[in-house]
Amino acid sequence: MVVKNIESETLAEHWISHRLADGRESVFFADPGSTLPQQINDERELDPRGEPGELRFDRLTGDWVAVAAHRQSRTYLPPKDQCPLCPSVGARHSEIPAEEFDVVVFENRFPSLGPALGRVPAPAADGTLPEQPLSAVGRCEVVVFTSDHAGSFGSLTDDRARTVVDAWAHRTRELSAMEGIEQVFIFENRGQDIGVTLHHPHGQIYAYPYVTPTAKKIAEQAREYYAQTQKTLLGQILESEIEDGSRIVARGEHFTVFVPYAARWPLEAHLVPHRHVPDFAALNKEEKDELAIMYRDLLRRFDGLYDTPTPYIAAWHQAPINEADRAATRLHLQLTSPRRAADKLKFLAGSEAAMGAFINDITPEQTAARLREVSL
Repeated sequence: MVVKNIESETLAEHWISHRLADGRESVFFADPGSTLPQQINDERELDPRGEPGELRFDRLTGDWVAVAAHRQSRTYLPPKDQCPLCPSVGARHSEIPAEEFDVVVFENRFPSLGPALGRVPAPAADGTLPEQPLSAVGRCEVVVFTSDHAGSFGSLTDDRARTVVDAWAHRTRELSAMEGIEQVFIFENRGQDIGVTLHHPHGQIYAYPYVTPTAKKIAEQAREYYAQTQKTLLGQILESEIEDGSRIVARGEHFTVFVPYAARWPLEAHLVPHRHVPDFAALNKEEKDELAIMYRDLLRRFDGLYDTPTPYIAAWHQAPINEADRAATRLHLQLTSPRRAADKLKFLAGSEAAMGAFINDITPEQTAARLREVSL
């Protein structure tokens, strides 16, 4: 058990680390004025943790692909009384062995990467790697936002949203220091139309042993621009968006929300810090305070567009751990939804899925205007 209370300019965390019955780490975070469980008792009889899946290198594209066949047996859309993310009460035992909690982060029982850690080899001089599979090293974690099964991040209180941000910062810092980790990705899939397997409000964190294709592309663009101008690319984009104004959704002292000029999705918004910070761990207290509220309110704007909750993917882009990328690549949120009308979804068909060439049916300026009009 590890207990920590941290108070500084950049950190304000109250957390405790425990172990589940099969040895997985479970970290509890507390709201201001709340308490942490000093002990947990996971009474489940769980099978030992299995070996990692496989990492296979696609020589045609230069990308890594994780093969995790064991995930086929993971829990799929259970009823509330069988939800693995609800509190453990009486004889009912879940992944969270506590009757009450605020925010909990634990290692995924069905990980795409891990549980083992390690490094993957760099490509050979000719750009190739061995064709035999490697162990899918890394780490996958689940972030449970609330004990309320019917809630959402958009329904969280100010304090709870802030606690989640603290958890993201803590896990980013801890995972970035683990052996072989090259990138930490925080995200939330919300809604059956996105493909969620659990309804309970939660997100995930993937700690990759390589830099993913999207992160690599963003970092390369950012590094090239920085080398030419000594300025950050996303900082310049933010200045341009503020000057134009037509795609701005909301502005704060430390963050701005806008629909990107070349939005790919019918609903897409970016949340960008005014100061250059590479990841959550680099945010100061005031930035975390504002980020928690602005992000939650942006989700409420998405939900306010229609009579039913909007499915979305919330993708937090953080700089790769490589020091050269951190000076140029800025933390930001990319929030997207395939919803193009109350009863219509955008599906990725030939051009998008096969070629990565997106076609958007709605202008970014129209989307921004609609989001601005939502009453909070």
